[in-house]
Amino acid sequence: MALENLRGRAAWIFSADDFDVDQIIGVKNIKVTDIDELARLAMAEQDPDFASHVRPGDLIVGGRNFGYGHPHYPPMRALRHLGIRGVIAESFAPGFWRGEISMGFPLVAAPGILQEVERWDELSVDFSACHVGNLRSGRVIECAPLARADRQMLEYGGLVGYLKARAAQAPAA
Repeated sequence: MALENLRGRAAWIFSADDFDVDQIIGVKNIKVTDIDELARLAMAEQDPDFASHVRPGDLIVGGRNFGYGHPHYPPMRALRHLGIRGVIAESFAPGFWRGEISMGFPLVAAPGILQEVERWDELSVDFSACHVGNLRSGRVIECAPLARADRQMLEYGGLVGYLKARAAQAPAA
């Protein structure tokens, strides 16, 4: 099974380092469980029209240590529900990385990405070549290769699919 490359617009750029994803829906909304309500709340404080401008396949771009803070799932559930396909950031907080990769959500560590992208630029991620391309500017930057287990988790749709595939490949006792 091959990992699907990404292609989408930069729907939002979080340029601050140590970005806490709870800010995507607002800390006061962290206990909201209705997915449609979460999607309506997503980015509403930064851009009230965000949800209506996002298209399936769009990407989020972030700074260093993206996902810092408590690893709450509602903010990223909201973005996935809106069609956000992945996050490209300078680097990621370890807990956020583990949680989102385990959910089968693509994360791409690409040092220098903030200098290479503007909002709504069309971006492509080639996991095999380990690069991110900006189709507007024609620029390409390297991204960190995924660890084998992380790549396989993404290929199998997350930790559950990964574990099922491993169990199916294990020799019978």
